[in-house]
Amino acid sequence: MGAAPRGFSGRLSVVGPTLFLMTEMTGSGSGTTTAALRGAVETYWSTAEARDWDGFGATLAEDVVYELPQTRERILGRERYLRFNQEYPGDWHVRVERIVADAEGRQAAARTGFTVTGDQEGDPGEELDAIHFFTFDEEGLITGVTDFWPESYEPPAGREHLVERY
Repeated sequence: MGAAPRGFSGRLSVVGPTLFLMTEMTGSGSGTTTAALRGAVETYWSTAEARDWDGFGATLAEDVVYELPQTRERILGRERYLRFNQEYPGDWHVRVERIVADAEGRQAAARTGFTVTGDQEGDPGEELDAIHFFTFDEEGLITGVTDFWPESYEPPAGREHLVERY
């Protein structure tokens, strides 16, 4: 593995496809270690996938803020954010592809893949990629979630000799 970023004083670890930063915190709440933040994001997604809304809500601070910059929507508070997820139209399933956590900054990011089906029987599933940024309080509860839902597109012509498609 390559060298750590300049100014980084922790330990870099790779577990499967997941890269995360290990840093030591002193004088912080028990919920703000890198492992705890990573675990909070894992629990957030696993409880959402299971539709365990009590468990999902337990990962969120009461005053959580959820933002979707592409649609300029904002949801304030745990109860409204829970309802937003509970009432999402159609069915969906999430695959967590990567989580990066930073205990010192009390933040994490995740890359996910979603399969979303429509409300109508027989609607084909749509594959979506998303990137999520999380912030946490001193107890390790999620205080902010910002979601980005990029759309796939065909690359410009003329660079086929430089790239590999996957």
